[in-house]
Amino acid sequence: MRLVSYEHGSQPALGVRSSEGILPLADLVPELPNNLPALLALGAPTMRRIANALGHASQIKPIPEGAIRLLPPITQAGKILCLGLNYADHAAESKQARPDFPVIFLRANTSLVAHGQAIVRPLQSPALDFEGELVAVVGRTARHVKRDDALDYIAGYSIFNDASIRDYQLRTPQWTVGKNFDASGAFGPDFITSDEIQPGASGLKIETRLNGAVMQSANTRDMIFGVAETVELLSACMTLEAGDVLVMGTPAGVGAARKPPVWMKPGDVVEVMIEKLGTLSNPIVAEEDQARAA
Repeated sequence: MRLVSYEHGSQPALGVRSSEGILPLADLVPELPNNLPALLALGAPTMRRIANALGHASQIKPIPEGAIRLLPPITQAGKILCLGLNYADHAAESKQARPDFPVIFLRANTSLVAHGQAIVRPLQSPALDFEGELVAVVGRTARHVKRDDALDYIAGYSIFNDASIRDYQLRTPQWTVGKNFDASGAFGPDFITSDEIQPGASGLKIETRLNGAVMQSANTRDMIFGVAETVELLSACMTLEAGDVLVMGTPAGVGAARKPPVWMKPGDVVEVMIEKLGTLSNPIVAEEDQARAA
């Protein structure tokens, strides 16, 4: 099942993607929450109700995707936990040692944009880089979870572009500022439930394209810390909650490691494709041009 967060008019809503368009969740199963964390918190029985309702959805009129405004699958996550250097080849190109514990940093909800929306190159810097990444979404409260059980706590998966302002990222040992400029973290287009993907979303091709040219190409099996191990390690330290977002790191090929560096610039289009999950696509705009347009 592929769930979509969107606005129709000015109201946020959830829907299920079908071949004909978006089926509003409120029409499938009335009185459910209109955001994914609250929906996931209701547990597996609610997700089964939705799946069962899809079998009787022939009378529901889908909304054409062109009539809605997509939102990131989750807009108010309690925690957006990102892994750095989680592919050995990316650690090597970054001239960093292979980590023996996940390198964790946080993203803020204010940094997120949806599929089709613009990633903004800020006034402060032209060094806007791309990072295609897998997302795992926590489905229920997890604390001191063992690795063998960890995937039971993951509700589904999505796609992320952890666009980074490299000079700001490297100004201090902590990466927070360079990873949290407004409109720099693209997320979507869909949330795909775990039952549709192989365990841990391992073995999936992941590729980043800039203006159609392949810049990153790898496989999620190459992650140093897979989804299950990440849940085990993080839940030993903190409580993970329904709707928390785990952004699983990027492979080699980032713009900063190229000679000369390749930065995203206004007019570019960047795509992140993950096998079975889809393609996340975003244009690039300059902050000053966006301000003039507004």
